[in-house]
Amino acid sequence: MAARASDTAPADMAPAHPTRATDAAPADATGAADATPTHPTRAAHTIPAHTTPAGTIRVLVADDEPMIRAGVRAVLATDPGIEVVAEAADGHEAVELARAYRPHVAVLDVRMPGTNGIDAAAEIRRTLPTTGVVMLTTFGEDDYILRALGCGAAGFLIKSGEPEELVAGVRAVAEGAAYLSPKVAARVVAHLASTGVGVLAGRRDAARERVAGLTPREREVLSHLGGGLSNGQIARRLHLVEGTVKAHVSSVLARLGVDNRAAAAVVAHEAGILPPPPPS
Repeated sequence: MAARASDTAPADMAPAHPTRATDAAPADATGAADATPTHPTRAAHTIPAHTTPAGTIRVLVADDEPMIRAGVRAVLATDPGIEVVAEAADGHEAVELARAYRPHVAVLDVRMPGTNGIDAAAEIRRTLPTTGVVMLTTFGEDDYILRALGCGAAGFLIKSGEPEELVAGVRAVAEGAAYLSPKVAARVVAHLASTGVGVLAGRRDAARERVAGLTPREREVLSHLGGGLSNGQIARRLHLVEGTVKAHVSSVLARLGVDNRAAAAVVAHEAGILPPPPPS
């Protein structure tokens, strides 16, 4: 992931705003002026909209483990353009707080008690289409990742990944793009291969037809997307500037008719475009 946070704080750091006013007002006074979070004990972890500087990315964090929430908050606090405005301990609370505070991005753990992250993501996307969703996963949750893809989540991060990936993922999703940790993208493709999904003749032929419209350079970029590489990694492999790679990626997604890098990686796999081996 892009290195946007060079000096990340430790995961057990206390929340960055423990003494904010408990009478925080919702971000959207017209749609949620009377929406009061149902967990007043966590009211100190909400930030009223009028205190957030213009242009700041407002983020909701949901995880049932307090230490994980504190760690996510501490990492995001290293970027002055990001503000954690609310925290939730389960999916149901995440949906309530998202409706009340209208964050730009919701960072959700996949597994939470009661309403899980995937169901929460689906509800948030249904009721708040302008709120992007980033899912936090662990290894071994490939089925959850595929389900999350189907409910509209735009970002997927491994909890054990680099802190900079979290910042980059939140920024990408806030800007309307999609972001997959390279490890997540690689596991999605590997899981599809192991289960046989995507190798049926009809899907293979359709994928090859879609890929046929790409330029040689775009096919090359697609092959690296299939390997789960970030724009920066692709730029280094192809000896290009990152901005050029970003433009190629956008063109690839548009030509393939897909919304995110994960879907592009799936098309690459179905079309038989294998990622090139890493340089020796």
